Amino acid sequence: GGTACVVTGQPFDTAKVKMQTFPNMYKGLVDCFVKTYKQVGFRGFYKGTTPALVANIAENSVLFMCYGFCQQIVRRIVGVDRKTKLSDLQNAAAGSFASAFATLVLCPTELVKCRLQAMHEMQLSGKIIQGHNTVWSVVKGVIQKDGPLGFYRGLSSTLLREVPGYFFFFGGYELSRTFFASGRSKDELGPIPLLLSGGFGGSCLWIAVYPVDCVKSRIQVLSMAGKQAGFMGTFVTVVRTEGVFALYSGLTPTMIRAFVANGALFLAYEYSRKLMMKQIDSY
Repeated sequence: GGTACVVTGQPFDTAKVKMQTFPNMYKGLVDCFVKTYKQVGFRGFYKGTTPALVANIAENSVLFMCYGFCQQIVRRIVGVDRKTKLSDLQNAAAGSFASAFATLVLCPTELVKCRLQAMHEMQLSGKIIQGHNTVWSVVKGVIQKDGPLGFYRGLSSTLLREVPGYFFFFGGYELSRTFFASGRSKDELGPIPLLLSGGFGGSCLWIAVYPVDCVKSRIQVLSMAGKQAGFMGTFVTVVRTEGVFALYSGLTPTMIRAFVANGALFLAYEYSRKLMMKQIDSY
């Protein structure tokens, strides 16, 4: 599921990070794509793909594993049998709990991904003299400058994004599946309803938490040039100096990516899960 998400959404994610971190460099999505292609070439859209793959595979593995555990916790809290189907709201709460665990594996890999994606802009703006162009060089730079804890820059922002965001993510997904199932079992849904449900869930997530993600990206990328203020300090500075709309820089590529990539994520997840369940049942 995580792999499908990255393969379909990486170019839009790269544009999102560039536009969030350096909103004055780009007039919009098309301008960002054109300039990136002219300056770096097609490979510029896939900068940070390796850490993005690691991030998404690690995050979604932990997320969906913990989602199952958290569903059982929610069942205990509401006092129902472990095989009872949860409501869409209860599934949303379970997803929100699960995201807190996923954040711990996501934050370090996302920091490396964001830095690779915005490295060219950091050099153009003069914030750094020489950039690191490989995963290993970025990792080595973080360890040398900040030590192992440097990988957790932006952790509070990531948590502020993930916990409420995944409430809307799983809530939107389950609500959409309920709509398409219309009385039938959700497990009987075909690929198109799953794609649309995943896309709807992803869109709900990003609409709800986009300003928080913008602050997170700035903290993780700009900390290359020196110590950054925390979440509230960065948030207030952006609003004061650039205005509220700066927090929504890069929203267009994010919403395109959210629908396409999360549709692919849930489609791959549901079908791979069914395939694995069949394998287990055959033994």
